[in-house]
Amino acid sequence: MHSINRRQFVKTVGLGTMAGAGMGLAGAQVAAAAQSDVKENKSKLARLLPGCCAYSYDKDLRHGPMTMEDFILKAVDLRLVAVDMTVYYFKSTDPEYLYGLRHLAYKHSLAFSGAACGVSMVQADAAKRADSLNQIKKWVDVTDQLGASHLRIFAGELPPGSSLKDATDWVVESMKAACDYSGKRGITLGIEDHQGVTQSADVCVEIMQRVNSPYAGINLDITHFIPTPTQDAYAQIAACVPYATNMHIRDHFDDHAPVDMDRVWQILAQAGHQGYVSAEYEASSPDSLPPATGVPKLVDEIQTLCKKYSSV
Repeated sequence: MHSINRRQFVKTVGLGTMAGAGMGLAGAQVAAAAQSDVKENKSKLARLLPGCCAYSYDKDLRHGPMTMEDFILKAVDLRLVAVDMTVYYFKSTDPEYLYGLRHLAYKHSLAFSGAACGVSMVQADAAKRADSLNQIKKWVDVTDQLGASHLRIFAGELPPGSSLKDATDWVVESMKAACDYSGKRGITLGIEDHQGVTQSADVCVEIMQRVNSPYAGINLDITHFIPTPTQDAYAQIAACVPYATNMHIRDHFDDHAPVDMDRVWQILAQAGHQGYVSAEYEASSPDSLPPATGVPKLVDEIQTLCKKYSSV
């Protein structure tokens, strides 16, 4: 007698067994299998958690008066779940400073959705690529000391005289090595779809498939995709969601067109995405609200949509 797996058993026995023989042993097994399937499906429900990127307060963090400690406390006031710790604003990478940020966040039950560095991997010169890899490793170590599990990195701008194929090859080469390093610390690297070679979903997905690491993903900044004849921005967002490890969102695209926020959340919910959706406010036009009012407004919209479309 050969054995069959649970799903084969369900198909073989069918619901008629329960109807024809009361519950019985077969019926109990079918019910148990069905209940297990329900549990598996529940794990695929969208779990969308509101956060905020430090970049939302870029000017205040770069030039004062805000510190990263202030940013953490501001996120607590905004009733956020997590913050994205952009390393541009760290006053130091000394362990004591990093541990202090980590402890402050813990005391207020605030998670770090990740850290974000500005290292770019598109370098035509092999020595410069090696330097970029070393920088990424440095920020992986910083992320580890923060107690976070994700680091945002960039591909970068296409150098003059280089082809997109060359640039993609360089990114794949560097990201594979970087993921080998970060994976030993349980840290995922998310390449952002940002200005440069990764403003196309096709390129982002190709990089993911070629790197082929459980510690590689897309730091999905939904507002940077350039529409193509076959894919608008929303189609490109949907194509990248299965690889998304962290998410940043503004209320406008690069051309200042407004984002259909509800449509974005529908895409996330339909994909069963589970992760942080972080406000990345940018006052990029003369009529933009200042961060003091613009960030809370964007955060409120994110919180409302997360509650609407999430299983939590």
